[in-house]
Amino acid sequence: MNATDRTPADLLRSALGADPGRPLVTFYDDATGERVELSVATFANWVAKTANLLQGDLAVEPGDRVAVLLPAHWQTAVWLLACASVGAVADVGGNPAAADVVVSGPDTLEAARACRGERVALALRPLGGRFPQVPDGFVDYAVEVPGQGDRFAPFSPVDPGEVALVVGGREFTGGEVVSLAGGSDSASGTGAGARAGAEGSGVGGSGVGARVLSGLGYDTWDGLAVGLYTPLVGGGSVVLCRHLELLSEGALATRVGSERVSVVRR
Repeated sequence: MNATDRTPADLLRSALGADPGRPLVTFYDDATGERVELSVATFANWVAKTANLLQGDLAVEPGDRVAVLLPAHWQTAVWLLACASVGAVADVGGNPAAADVVVSGPDTLEAARACRGERVALALRPLGGRFPQVPDGFVDYAVEVPGQGDRFAPFSPVDPGEVALVVGGREFTGGEVVSLAGGSDSASGTGAGARAGAEGSGVGGSGVGARVLSGLGYDTWDGLAVGLYTPLVGGGSVVLCRHLELLSEGALATRVGSERVSVVRR
């Protein structure tokens, strides 16, 4: 993190400039056995392509609301940073009927149909695979994103004072996301956001470059801070585990050792 970082997209740019080859997100799905590791550079490339899809093909503008109906997953992390890059509001678990765009996993397609705007479906298959058949009324993310540009430039500068994220019923500006993930409560002062920031800062307090294993969902600020934003702020990385409850304690201990984890949150 640099002193000039004011939005989540700034955090990613700083990470890319500092060490593009370091691991950023290592994803496990313990229901399928999937493991994916993304370096900062690979993650940033996915973010750029997704932001180009949002801004170009889906005509998303700053302030537009994107309902994110996805679990804790590496592709969800990509979408959150892509929304931040465009200046759109990422509404995690938000009401599709009130959104300009909805992004849905395979388990929430029916709910997502309430969106009257663009609908994007993610199969959440290993290696970002496609749906065998594209769900009716949706575009398949895995089909649309590969052809997008590898570099992204927003049509309008992203304002750190505008709402960037909604999670757990609370709105966060881009500046608050950066501040709270870094452990400062100066952006919001008091309340749930400040308390969440203090909790999230416990990860950063483990040291610069901490490697965090998280089994937390992305439906709370704490889960997002631990599983994405705080590692970005602190120059660390996250081992993001879906369905961690299926893993035995012995297997978890083995993973902690093999992945060189310094902090476990579940």
